[in-house]
Amino acid sequence: MDIPDFGIPPQLARRMSMAEQHEYLRTKLTRRRTLVTAGAVAGGLLTGCSGSEKPGGTAGTRPSPSVSTKVPGSAVAPFGRHLAFGADPKSQMRISWQVPAAVKKPFVRIGLRPDDLSRRIDAEIRDLYTPGLQGIRAALEQYYVHAALDSLRPGTTYYYGVGHDGFDPAAPANRATIASFRTAPASPEAFTFTAFGDQGVSEAAATNDKLLLGQNPAFHLHAGDICYANVRGSGEKSDGYDPGFWDGYLKQTESVAKSVPWMVTTGNHDMEAWYSPDGYGGQLARWSLPDSGFDARTAPGVYSFTYGNVGVVALDANDVSYEIPANQGHTDGRQTKWLDERLGELRAAKGVDFIVVFFHHCAYSTSSHASDGGVRAEWVPLFARHQVDLVINGHNHVYERTDAIKNGEVGAQVPIGASTDPTRDGIVYVTAGGGGKELYGFPSGVEESYEGHVTERESVDTFMWTKSRNSKAETVQWSRVRYRGFSFLSVAAEGGAKPRLKVSALAQNGERIDHFEVRRGS
Repeated sequence: MDIPDFGIPPQLARRMSMAEQHEYLRTKLTRRRTLVTAGAVAGGLLTGCSGSEKPGGTAGTRPSPSVSTKVPGSAVAPFGRHLAFGADPKSQMRISWQVPAAVKKPFVRIGLRPDDLSRRIDAEIRDLYTPGLQGIRAALEQYYVHAALDSLRPGTTYYYGVGHDGFDPAAPANRATIASFRTAPASPEAFTFTAFGDQGVSEAAATNDKLLLGQNPAFHLHAGDICYANVRGSGEKSDGYDPGFWDGYLKQTESVAKSVPWMVTTGNHDMEAWYSPDGYGGQLARWSLPDSGFDARTAPGVYSFTYGNVGVVALDANDVSYEIPANQGHTDGRQTKWLDERLGELRAAKGVDFIVVFFHHCAYSTSSHASDGGVRAEWVPLFARHQVDLVINGHNHVYERTDAIKNGEVGAQVPIGASTDPTRDGIVYVTAGGGGKELYGFPSGVEESYEGHVTERESVDTFMWTKSRNSKAETVQWSRVRYRGFSFLSVAAEGGAKPRLKVSALAQNGERIDHFEVRRGS
């Protein structure tokens, strides 16, 4: 895809952090009497629907919204509903959606039956304004709406509808918009969750959504590179950017995300310099994620939650990546310090049998982006210290799964169908990057190897990213399963006297391409 050469000159961008790129765009467009703002995230601070307000920390004035606020509420239909847990999945749910024009008094109706949505919760609007670029794109105003539901009952199915003045989901004409969700159980019970990264907007992405619904997941983990509005994703040049991709993405994903909590984290394509110095202003406007991390405003993709007997940790690998350094070190080590503490808390927590960590950049992969040296240096030692049970990544648009890795080497081979014990063998790393974006391949001469098509190899020649951004060749023995096709991960968690994670990877034709079990102390 040819991307027009505009925005930040590439010779400058290669030397710029995200904060420097944001300032360049802001001052450049201010000189044009146009302001890059996010009404929800001006200067990194959340506000309400700003209208024509002059947000603190920005210069100049913002143009009037391109969509008139005089549009009758009855003519504005919500779309793009997506759920996320709060910090406690047993009692908290966050409902988010989008409207094509500014509305008044948005709300959620909720109840225990679809015909009784008697509880009403007010919602907030977070708007994003993206200026137009002559000959490239028109200015765009986007309105995202969020409601926080607290004090819910554990293990309970709730029905809900979203609305605003002029649009009531309980009205007969709008009853088809009512959806449902289920809170986490009060005590652990068997459940399934799904995962992938690198989705985008495509027929393959929509197919994956439909297939994972068939797994009846309690939640879905999205390992970043969500919609690819930022086409380049290099962190070097913030343009090739079309915020309208987000409208298409949320419409595409609504069929599953309206009922399955869609737990996203931050990939390199999710850094958008238009809205905030750290590139995450857009993420703060579009998503309501758990505030259980170390700083929900500067690192919205960093959080944790416990569902049943599984503790889940989401991380922002842009903070440690050697390959794409635009946001490297932006948390000043706070994320890694929090990770160490949080993993220790989860490992000591009563009722938590397994810890699953997910983030974007790969710790161990042989495909195009290979392994990120920053992830290995900063986080892999912590995963080993706290005996993490499963690590899920995206970034490489393939499915690849390692043997159990211990001290940087194969601690134990984990053939398809085998069991592994992290306390003895080490950790299995899964690259689940077949969410829907164009696929990658494997190193030259390296065959695919998956269930029903096993090709044994003693080693694979690949490379890992170093701090200098030059690749360092390495020959690895840990690449156990390789599949070049659209796919997703399905993980069944079981408790009891012999808890286990039953991990499967499914291709888009419905066939299983990999499976193995994680058992502790087996």
